[in-house]
Amino acid sequence: MAEYLEFARSHPYLIFGFLGVLGFTIWSEISRLNRKYQQIGVNDAVRLLNKDNVLLLDVREDKEVDGGVIQGAKHIPVSELKSRMSELTKYRNNPVLVYCRSGSRSAHVCNSLTKEGFEDVSNLAGGVLAWESANLPLVKK
Repeated sequence: MAEYLEFARSHPYLIFGFLGVLGFTIWSEISRLNRKYQQIGVNDAVRLLNKDNVLLLDVREDKEVDGGVIQGAKHIPVSELKSRMSELTKYRNNPVLVYCRSGSRSAHVCNSLTKEGFEDVSNLAGGVLAWESANLPLVKK
């Protein structure tokens, strides 16, 4: 035990770095366990989109959409989401699949939607980048 204490005294930056990584890991796992939406991959997204009454929500900004969207997507940029939330309330009881470029912004939108009372919300893990990597089509607006 004395060796561990000596090591900790001799290498404080390593100890602080380790504690920081450990704290971040614990925080991210707790966040993952407490989220109320699902993270789904491309294959599961295709299966979900084959069902009826699914809202596909593209939350990328306008300039990003020029490269194409997933067929049937409703485009509401993240920056306009709060002001346009009333457009989505009729889908509150339907499955909702949200995507952005990489899956990060859409995860925040999924969190907001669940707080607004949406019941079945999913985030496309990897976003449009994962969709394109799977050689799935995008349509031009």
